[in-house]
Amino acid sequence: MTNAREAETKYVREQNDLEVSKAREISLIEVNKFKNMVDAIGADTLRAMAAAGPEMQVKLLQGLGIRSTLITDGSSPINLFNTANGLIGAPMPAKRSRRVNDDDSADGSDQE
Repeated sequence: MTNAREAETKYVREQNDLEVSKAREISLIEVNKFKNMVDAIGADTLRAMAAAGPEMQVKLLQGLGIRSTLITDGSSPINLFNTANGLIGAPMPAKRSRRVNDDDSADGSDQE
């Protein structure tokens, strides 16, 4: 019985090690991808994007395949709670309940 538990523990530990290794490799790939994109764009282009108007920023970022980003000059703080509302989308309108007329009852029968 203890051999089975030891084998199971060893199996779970190896699975966890594989998952951690996979996560590290994926994050390394993403970091390198981002670094390569920034290097390809260049500091001057990034500076121009930060100074450009919102419409031009959207066009430039779409051309790069970036779905969402936040560009700032760092001179003023950013309220990320308000910023997130624009990224998430408009709030859903509240569902309206059906109002019952004074002369109608909820179950369809006449009550007086």
